[in-house]
Amino acid sequence: MFTSRVRRHDRSAWPTLVGAGAMALVMTACSSGSSTGSGGDAEAPKEFSYLTNVENTTIKGELEKLATGACADAQAALPLKVETVPQTQLDQKLQLLAGQDALPVQYAAGNAPSLTVSLERSKNVLDLDRALADLGVNDEIEPAALSTIKSLYGGKFSVLPYEYNIEGIWYNKELFQANGIQVPATWDELLAAAEKLKAAGITPFAASGEQGWPLTRLISNYLQRDLGPDALQKVSDGAAKLTDPAYVRAAQAIADLGAKDYFGKGVGSIDYDTAFNQFLTGKAGMFYMGSWALADFNNPERNQIGEDNVGFMPFPEVSGGQGSSAQLTANVGLPMAISAKQYDGPDGKVGSWLTCIAENYGTELLKNQQTISGFKTSGDLPGVKPLTKEIKQRIADTDTTVLWFEALFDSKATTTSQTNAAPLVTGDLSPADFMAKVQEDLDS
Repeated sequence: MFTSRVRRHDRSAWPTLVGAGAMALVMTACSSGSSTGSGGDAEAPKEFSYLTNVENTTIKGELEKLATGACADAQAALPLKVETVPQTQLDQKLQLLAGQDALPVQYAAGNAPSLTVSLERSKNVLDLDRALADLGVNDEIEPAALSTIKSLYGGKFSVLPYEYNIEGIWYNKELFQANGIQVPATWDELLAAAEKLKAAGITPFAASGEQGWPLTRLISNYLQRDLGPDALQKVSDGAAKLTDPAYVRAAQAIADLGAKDYFGKGVGSIDYDTAFNQFLTGKAGMFYMGSWALADFNNPERNQIGEDNVGFMPFPEVSGGQGSSAQLTANVGLPMAISAKQYDGPDGKVGSWLTCIAENYGTELLKNQQTISGFKTSGDLPGVKPLTKEIKQRIADTDTTVLWFEALFDSKATTTSQTNAAPLVTGDLSPADFMAKVQEDLDS
C-alpha cells in the first residue's frame, strides 16, 4: 500500500493501520517507561545503520546526499549503511530484530503506531524530546509536526518527521471567481459554494469512492470542527462511541453532500487517479487531499489548470462547533525511529548524525524534491514553487493538528470504514448504520 516517489500513491495517503493482532510477535519481556538512550553497556555502533522499506527511496537518497555534504563529518565518524525490506515485511522484521536486541540505529516505523508504542515500552525507541534537547536542536522541529507525532504515538516524541503533510480542500481559483464564490470559512458557506458550482455544471467535489478514505476524511474533519479536536481520541479511549447522536451527525453531513449530487455521478466507482484528474482538468471545483498532492500540482504535464490556479483552504468551521479551522488534519508520511539501545548520547557519533539531520534535512529535501518535512527550513530556498512555500508557511503557523478518521482504528475497522464510505454518500447505507458498522469492529 505504500510507495514513496509517486506522491499520489504516498504512504501518507493510505493510512490503513494494522491492528493489535499484528503485534503478536512483539517481545513479551516488555517493561513500562521510555528510554532516553545513552548506549548503556551496549557496544557502540560502528555504522549509522538504517532500515527502511524498499519502496521508499526518498530518505535514503537525501541521507546519502547529506553524507557527502553537510553531514560529511558525521559520515566520516559513523558511515551510513542502508538496509531495505519490502513494506509488507517491515513489521515482522522489526519485531524479529527487537526480539534479538538487534534493531539498527534508525528504522522505519511500523505500519501502525501501535507497533512503535510497543517497541517504546520495551525501551527500543529513543525519547527524542530529551535527546534533541540535549543536542540543542529540539527547536528544529515544526510544532505542528510534533503535535501530530504525539497524537499518534501515545503522547511521546517517538519518530522523526522525514515527510510531513497537512490536509484540506484545494480549490480552482478561476472557477470560484467565475461563479462569484468567496473562499468558504464555514460549513454553510461551503455548501453554498458547492451549490453554485453544481448550478454551473461543475462537479463541486472530486472524490474517490473506490478508495473510500477521501470521503471518510470529510467525516472526521466535520467531527473535529463540531465536537473538538479530541473527538476521535474519545472514541479510542472509550469515552464516546461513533453511534452517539453527535457523531452520527457528522456522517449525516457528508451523506447529505452525496444526496445533493455534490460528488457527481458514479462516485462509488471513481478511483484515486480519476478523482485527481477531475480536479486537475477543471471538471471539479474542489478536492480534499493532503499536501503530498503538491508534486502533481507543480507538474505542468499533469496539472491542466495551472499551478497558479490552485488554492488551499482548511476544512471550514461548523457553526457553534468546538473545533477550529486552524487545527489542520496532518500526518507524518515517513516516520523514522531511533534505537534507544544504539544511541550513544549527546557527545556520541549517533548524536552528531541526529544534529546534522535536524539542522539540514528539511531544507535539503525542500530544495531537492519540493517535498515538505516536519523539520524547519532555513534560507531563501530559490526554486521552491510558490504553492509549496504557502503550504510550508501554513505548517509553520500551525501549533495544533488533528488526525484522520481511521488513524486510531485497527485494520478491521479501517477496512469497514473505507469500503462503506461510498454506500454512505450514494444513499445505500444510512449514516447511523455506517457508524454502527465501524463501531462494531472497534468493539470486537
